[in-house]
Amino acid sequence: MKKYAILFIILVSLYFVPSESFAQGCVAIRQFSGLGNAVGQGNILNRGEWNVSANYRYFKSFRHFRGTHEEPNRIEDGTEVINHQHGLDINISYAFSERLYGLISLPFQYNERSSLYEHNRTERHTTYSKGFGDMRIGAGYWLLSGEKAKKGNTAIGLGIKFPTGDYAATSTFYKGAEGVPTEMTVDQSIQLGDGGTGLIVDFQGLWNIGSTNFWYYDGFYMFNPKETNGTPTNRSRPNEAIMSVPDQFALRTGVFHSFEKIHGLGASVGGRIEGIPVHDAFGGSEGFRRPGYIISVEPGVSYMFGNVTGTLNVPIALFRNRTQSVTDMENSTPDNEVHGDAAFADYLINFTVAVRIPKKVKEVFNSL
Repeated sequence: MKKYAILFIILVSLYFVPSESFAQGCVAIRQFSGLGNAVGQGNILNRGEWNVSANYRYFKSFRHFRGTHEEPNRIEDGTEVINHQHGLDINISYAFSERLYGLISLPFQYNERSSLYEHNRTERHTTYSKGFGDMRIGAGYWLLSGEKAKKGNTAIGLGIKFPTGDYAATSTFYKGAEGVPTEMTVDQSIQLGDGGTGLIVDFQGLWNIGSTNFWYYDGFYMFNPKETNGTPTNRSRPNEAIMSVPDQFALRTGVFHSFEKIHGLGASVGGRIEGIPVHDAFGGSEGFRRPGYIISVEPGVSYMFGNVTGTLNVPIALFRNRTQSVTDMENSTPDNEVHGDAAFADYLINFTVAVRIPKKVKEVFNSL
């Protein structure tokens, strides 16, 4: 039973903590996890049991990078773009068996973006977006069972991301010398969705590496075949008038330790990389996007009380790279290389509360 509890804590702590919704800045990833990574504990639940979790995420992006080079003058001059982004994912998972599980993930967002260049370039104003994001649904399967799964297990998952979020959200901009209020579409980084139907392939794994220490890993790749979504960017450079619908990817790995003297308490430390590629795996890659990636160290802590588990993970940025996009390359000349920038955050806050609903609770409820 003790080992069962430790595994439950680890899986809730690690796999109920998605990304990004989004990445830590203008490189607009709208969730970290694929599907199995948000479910977790699929090999712990008995057939017919449920898990319900709420994952809150927050970051403030403001450090501008062009490639791997930071541009500190943007902060010094007061011209930096500042994004405040809040996300709440409601994840509901169900175990069809001890190996097969399903998930639905319902995302909600609230975003603020403060800048000079999007308005009259002399006064800082803020644009907003809020509402339902792109929902995800899918299933996963643990590869091992019974005695073979005692030391560890790996699951693979498939799912679909639906374009349920508003990908043409608008807000008030203040344009020209007069600062005339104008309703326009907000920047790609705070749009609630991307307008594409995505195929998600993911995996997750957990292995005992001695006593109360465990090695974990999980990741996903989301294929977005649709090239552009028709939403205007309000940008003047050639080929950047319409927003692109990019692929997304992420990978995490690390070690989790369960404290024997404090029952229910655990801590983890690991690394992660997440980003948007320059070119999609399938379909075209035209339209405006900010490709790039961020590498972070990710400490975390968790505590389980009964069937309720709370976790806090805080990825801290170590390396940020805003790579050259397709439109950057198209607009470059031998005498002038175009390379757009992006604002990144220093850290990301992930807080999750997960509730496991055992089968016996359902049986009691049904008997009433």
